Amino acid sequence: MKQIEVEFRALVTKEKHDSLLSFLHKNGQDLGEDNKDVHFFLYPNKLLKVVNNISKNNAKLVLKLNKIGNGSDFQEIEIPFNPTDVDKAIQMFKVIGSEEIQNSYQERHNFMYKGVEFAVKYTKTWGFHVELEILIRDQNELKEAEEKIYSLADELELKIMSDMELQEFTQKIDNDYKKGKYKNLDN
Repeated sequence: MKQIEVEFRALVTKEKHDSLLSFLHKNGQDLGEDNKDVHFFLYPNKLLKVVNNISKNNAKLVLKLNKIGNGSDFQEIEIPFNPTDVDKAIQMFKVIGSEEIQNSYQERHNFMYKGVEFAVKYTKTWGFHVELEILIRDQNELKEAEEKIYSLADELELKIMSDMELQEFTQKIDNDYKKGKYKNLDN
């Protein structure tokens, strides 16, 4: 079955992060802590992730058939696997190779609010930020999902990052990784 994430991001201050957590705890459906150690394998037009979900004691491989900054919709293919095999999966994809490999520990808490999933997050590379997401089955649902996310972002005073902003931001992270700034930082 096709699974397409419609996903937007907003950078926030620590204060906004904390107030959003408080608001969503009171007004949203708490989906729980969702801390993850993620290894990203970057390719020119897609992204492969080895996800070790520490909070839920599970793991999965995720192939996103698009990169951040190239639109809001990401078709995904996910394969769950035993978390005891995370190191083997990482090693396998390192041997296969990719343009770049990045590792990031994500402190996150998920909520559902008015039909949109919110991940309120902190990572050393992105800082404090929020992901707003709706899953759809086909492109005919895309416009409605995007409008719903933008409406809730306005309601909660979140500035959605444009594709250009995302491209510039992720390029800076990529360059910082290449310069060794994040070497062993998130491990």
